[in-house]
Amino acid sequence: MTTSIRRIFALMTAAAVLAPGLVSQTKTGTTVGQFLLIEPSARITAMGNAGVTVFDEASSAFYNPAALGHTQVSDAQFTHSAWLADISYNYAIAAVRITQSSSLAVSVTSLNSGEIAVRTVEQPLGTGERYTVSNTAIGIGYGQRITDRFSAGFFVSYIQETIWHSSLSAFGVNFGTLYQITEDGMQLGASISNFGTKAQYDGRDLRVRYDFDPTRYGDNSSLPSALLTDSYSLPVVFRVGFGIPIAINADNAVRLAIDAFHPSDNSESISLGAEYVFMKTFALRAGYQHLFATDPELGLTLGGGVNYEVTPYNIRVDYAWADHKHLGDMQRITVGVSF
Repeated sequence: MTTSIRRIFALMTAAAVLAPGLVSQTKTGTTVGQFLLIEPSARITAMGNAGVTVFDEASSAFYNPAALGHTQVSDAQFTHSAWLADISYNYAIAAVRITQSSSLAVSVTSLNSGEIAVRTVEQPLGTGERYTVSNTAIGIGYGQRITDRFSAGFFVSYIQETIWHSSLSAFGVNFGTLYQITEDGMQLGASISNFGTKAQYDGRDLRVRYDFDPTRYGDNSSLPSALLTDSYSLPVVFRVGFGIPIAINADNAVRLAIDAFHPSDNSESISLGAEYVFMKTFALRAGYQHLFATDPELGLTLGGGVNYEVTPYNIRVDYAWADHKHLGDMQRITVGVSF
C-alpha cells in the first residue's frame, strides 16, 4: 500500500480505539438514536448483516461509505419493514456516479409508531388524545476510489427523534475504507458509524408549573418551569470484516462474508453470511448475527432475491427474514434499480 493509504488505515484504527473510550460510560439502553442500528438492506440482512465489504448496491453505504467509491453503477433502493409492535420502518437511498471513481449518495430513514392512545392512571382506557413517536435521519455521503484497489468514503446525517411534542436532534458521521486484497476480489473493509454529537430531549411536554415552596402562602405557587433531561451519545459502531467472492462459472457464484462488531453500548460480536447466485438471476442467502454477544436477541437470517435486466436497467427485489428470538421474527423487502 502507498503511504497515503497506510495513513488512512492508521487514522481508522486510531478512531476505532478512541471512539469506545469517548463513550466508555455508555452502556446498553443508554444511547439515543437506536433506530440508526436497524440495517436497511434485505440482501445484507439475509447474510447476517455482514455487509462492511459489500459494495454493489446503494445501501452498502450504510455499512461502509467507502462502497460508494467501489461501485460501478448508479443505483437507487427502497426498503420497507413492519418492525416490532407494528412500527413501520422505511429507508430510501440513491447513489449516483459522478466520475469513473466516485459516487454521491443521499438517504432518508424513517421509523414511525403510528398513532397511540394517551392513557393515564385516572383514565386507563384513554384520554381521547393520541400521540406518535417518529425517528428520522437524512444523510448525504461521498465515496472515492483512491487507487484501483482502495476506496474511502463518509456519510453525514441529521438525526431527529420526536415523542409527541418533544424532540431531540443530532448530527452523526459514518466513515470507512475498503481494500481489495487479492486479484480474485477478496475484500477487507472497516467503518465507524454514528460518530457524532450528543442529544437531549426538549419541548412542550417538558414544560411544567412549579411551586418553589409548598409550605409558603402568598407567593407564586405556579411558576413556569421546564424539566431538564440528560444528554446521551449516539450508538457508535466499529465494523471490520472480510468478503470472499467465489466464481463457480460464468453464471453462478458464491459470496462469503464475516464481520466483527465493536459497539459503544453493547458487547462485541461476529456475524457470518453467505450468498449463492445462480443463472445471474436468482439468489439464496443465509447468515447468523452477533455470535459471542452477551444475551443476544438476534440469530439466524435467511432470504433470497431476483435480479431482472431490462436494458439499460437492472431491477432487483430482495427479501430477508431475521430471528429476533423473544421479540419474534422480522421481515424486510428491498426494491432496487441500477443504471
